[in-house]
Amino acid sequence: MCFSAGASFTGGIIISVIGVATLTRVHKPSQLVFACIPLFFGVQQFTEGMVWLSINVPEYAGYQKMASQLFLFMADALWPSLIPLSVLLMEENVRKRKSLWLLLMAGLIVSVYYAFCLIFLNVTPRIMGYHIKYFTDFPESLAIPALALYLLATLPPLFISSIKRVYIMGMLMFFSCLVTAIFFTQFLLSVWCFFAAFISGVIYWILSESKKKFHSGKLDLLRSRYISLEE
Repeated sequence: MCFSAGASFTGGIIISVIGVATLTRVHKPSQLVFACIPLFFGVQQFTEGMVWLSINVPEYAGYQKMASQLFLFMADALWPSLIPLSVLLMEENVRKRKSLWLLLMAGLIVSVYYAFCLIFLNVTPRIMGYHIKYFTDFPESLAIPALALYLLATLPPLFISSIKRVYIMGMLMFFSCLVTAIFFTQFLLSVWCFFAAFISGVIYWILSESKKKFHSGKLDLLRSRYISLEE
């Protein structure tokens, strides 16, 4: 949802609706952060819509720096920490939790790095074709190590997790990143957000199935207690 201001705002609305619906699927406090991911995707889409307006409409030019920094903060600095944290909070397997803690530490490092760059270095968005390319002054020598840590923090947690169907989200994220990197390399941050709606839908599905199983388990427990009392 990154081909125009209208597409970004429309995407933001759709994903936010999915996000609100996803929150209704939460039945454990540990799921709350994971359930908020679609809402954050929605906010991210709205912020890029503002970037489009700030470039195309002179009246909004004053918002360009703020909108660009907020979008890149969410794209670069938020996800490397939020994704491993959301999985870690839901994980009950002790061995897997140890691995997730290490990945969260890697995510925090890259989050701090990108946050520092966004605060102290320049960011300039430009429309090229139907996409936005963000030109930055970030250190080129650290670009590959930062990207490697970013991918390490965001993808493996989804495959390590023992939570049912979370790996499907991981596969979708990997595929979306791969397609974007191959066909839209110069616009990775902007174009990848097109897949956010699909990922949000998967999160809704994961929590919906989990909630069904949770309530089914409670009903089975009540039935067994009722039968034992009758006996």
